[in-house]
Amino acid sequence: MRIGFYPGSFDPITLGHLDIITRGAKLFDKLYIAVSYNPNKRTTFTTEERIDLVKECVSDLDNVEVIESQKLTVNHCLEVGATHILRGLRAVTDYDYEFQMTNFNHEINDQVDTVFLMTQGKYSFLSSSSVRELAGFKGDVSPFVPENVVKAINKKFNIK
Repeated sequence: MRIGFYPGSFDPITLGHLDIITRGAKLFDKLYIAVSYNPNKRTTFTTEERIDLVKECVSDLDNVEVIESQKLTVNHCLEVGATHILRGLRAVTDYDYEFQMTNFNHEINDQVDTVFLMTQGKYSFLSSSSVRELAGFKGDVSPFVPENVVKAINKKFNIK
């Protein structure tokens, strides 16, 4: 059984993330979406809110399961039986960071490989931080995130 593991903060989940998830779900028999909790990172949405938003977004994908992760990614992969970490690439700058992380993870545990998917060009500029910044200025985030996330952002940022 091919099991993948897609970690991220998903604060919030974007259409770019969903692009990677949807395509990744076709590559693996089972795909875990690991919503990361990092006490050193200040998030807009709580871990529980992020998990709920992601679950809503992927409810139509039978082989995808959303979980919380407070562990080192390669160790969590072993716990759930995942042999591959799924990562999305938007641009060359992502590649540089991901290249380093892949090699670092491989040194920690060489039983887990990383698979990269290039996001569609229309999402190559998109990031959760850009969405949060736009929301902070009461901008329309609907072109960049799923409808359930638009509603959650509008509520969180008091956007009418």
